[in-house]
Amino acid sequence: MKVTYNWLKDFVEIKLEPKALADKLTMAGLEVVSLEEKAGDFIFEIEITSNRPDWLSIFGVAREIAAATGAKLKNPYFSLAARKTTTGATKSNLKVEIEDKKDCFLYTARIIKNIKVGASPEWISKRLESVGCRSVNNVVDITNYVLFELGEPLHAFDLDKLNPGKITVRRALAGEKILTIDGIENSLSVNSLVIADQNKAVAVAGVMGGKDSEVSLGTKNILLEAAIFDPVIIRRSRQAFGRASESSYRFERGIDPDVVSRASLRAAQLLREYCGGQEISLTVSSSNKLKTTQVEFDVAYASKVLGINLTTAKTKQILTGLGFKIKQKSKNIFNVIVPSWRQDVKQQVDLIEEIARIFGYAQIPNTVPSVKPKMASDAKRDLVLEIKNMLTGLGVTEAITYSLIDRHGLTAAGLAGAKPVEIMNPLSQDQEILRPTLMLGLGRAISFNLNQKQEHVLLFEIADIFKAETRPEEKLALGIALSGVKSFFTGQGKIKDESGLLNLKGILETIFERLGITGYEFKSQGDFQVEIYIQQEKIGSLLKLEPQALNSLAIKNRDVFLGEIILDKLFSFAQLNKKFHPLPKYPGITRDISFVLKDDFSVKEILALLKEQGRPLLSEVKVTDYYKGKQIPPGYRGLTLSCLYASGERTLTEKEIQPIHDSLCALLNREFQIKLR
Repeated sequence: MKVTYNWLKDFVEIKLEPKALADKLTMAGLEVVSLEEKAGDFIFEIEITSNRPDWLSIFGVAREIAAATGAKLKNPYFSLAARKTTTGATKSNLKVEIEDKKDCFLYTARIIKNIKVGASPEWISKRLESVGCRSVNNVVDITNYVLFELGEPLHAFDLDKLNPGKITVRRALAGEKILTIDGIENSLSVNSLVIADQNKAVAVAGVMGGKDSEVSLGTKNILLEAAIFDPVIIRRSRQAFGRASESSYRFERGIDPDVVSRASLRAAQLLREYCGGQEISLTVSSSNKLKTTQVEFDVAYASKVLGINLTTAKTKQILTGLGFKIKQKSKNIFNVIVPSWRQDVKQQVDLIEEIARIFGYAQIPNTVPSVKPKMASDAKRDLVLEIKNMLTGLGVTEAITYSLIDRHGLTAAGLAGAKPVEIMNPLSQDQEILRPTLMLGLGRAISFNLNQKQEHVLLFEIADIFKAETRPEEKLALGIALSGVKSFFTGQGKIKDESGLLNLKGILETIFERLGITGYEFKSQGDFQVEIYIQQEKIGSLLKLEPQALNSLAIKNRDVFLGEIILDKLFSFAQLNKKFHPLPKYPGITRDISFVLKDDFSVKEILALLKEQGRPLLSEVKVTDYYKGKQIPPGYRGLTLSCLYASGERTLTEKEIQPIHDSLCALLNREFQIKLR
């Protein structure tokens, strides 16, 4: 919006130079984006925020200047009482009908007869041109002048071109058309608001007038309209109409109800002075007045928020300068009555913001926010962060998926289990239930990454899942998803490691060991699923997606492996009190056992037996190789166990180790019928 320095001086005593005033306005929230000197005046272009329609006028900006600088605000023609005796206007027989009071809160129609249409006075046309408005004629220019001056859009109709007796504010009829003042015939939307006489629409309310009723050089009598239209309706009308105007710009942001009559009166004064004529009548149609808003204000609280010593006197000075009225309740607390043009002020923080910008943000000292020391550890949060650090350290990437999912996708992927929590009013079928598992979201994330030509994808997510069992329950879960082939180079060349359930098992075992969890067990439920237990309590599962599930996720020629554990259960088994063990002083000796084992036997039982019987010199035993292939008979598997023998007292010799190792091999042959390789 453009305003001029000399025009502002009509309303406020400005002592600052234009450049200093521009800086002052910018610091107060009215950002001056440019300042131009032209024809002995200075033109400010100001960026107006959408919540401040009261700044969309010369007087509104002048009011802010008065508050920011402490200058006196002038009100030369704002008293209705002083003017009502000079107009001679009476109530008119003209009837104004408003179909829906929500569409039009207030409508005034002022009839002025015997005017003379011609060129505008030079000072009016120059001021309009300085703010970017083209001069048309004295009547139209005066309505535009008042629009820029007070922020209330006005419209003048040629009264003799209207069907007399009745003006209606209504929605456009189906198929209704109007020829607007720009010479274009427009088809109106039924959502558009129009001003109509008894025959047809004569204006698109709040947007543009009609050609058939516009003021011309031959106009003798006019109907001067001043109104308030619903901002939402005007926005829709303007969008359907396809063209904007200075009027619609203001109506869409809201009009001060108290300025309507004043603007109409101001225009009537200028029309009488520069167009002649006589005001005959005034018709007003309105709904109930807006309720006055009162906000309780605590000076002590405002001082605390702003970090300054705010006095009651200073607070009153700033707020009254902005047009607020004060009613004292106690020493530091008072009620603030919000003026009609500040419909954006609803609560105390709004008033604190007003005080801050007028007081000056630069005057508020910089402070470092106080941080209270952490008194107690949030164990659950710390464990979640610890697990995230473990997983990222293992090369797993964190993913974030949607909490709302579709029921069909869950069923198609074979992941439907417990009854899900349903959304009563879902926005779409894709968001109809809260996720009962993280696996579907992670499976879709795997599909997306594979489609981006990723050869190996390893993801995890820690988030809440929701199940409607006896009642809706929310649980914190860890989900892991894996697919593809990982390639890496060693001294022997390039090696490809194909993903499988054992990769997920290894990741979880690492987490369990670092959290001090013992007694965990992975129980196979077939070729495609493994259930996870800790001390006989089920905490999660691992699975390989079946072909039909892969098809539902648009995954081809790849296997996908998913895992999920309930962290709320896992945390109850965590042992975080760790003991330090010194590094061994003496080196250990490693011996491997390679053998063929029936699928019926549990590797876990083999490891437990070896650890028990190998004491005290067998310090560690683990699986280093697992193989199934042509050399291995059906129903068998090839395993290699690595046994580490060590002592904390001395370096062991071959004579001490070999008998123990031979006895362990014999034990395996006797208990599990292994065949050494």
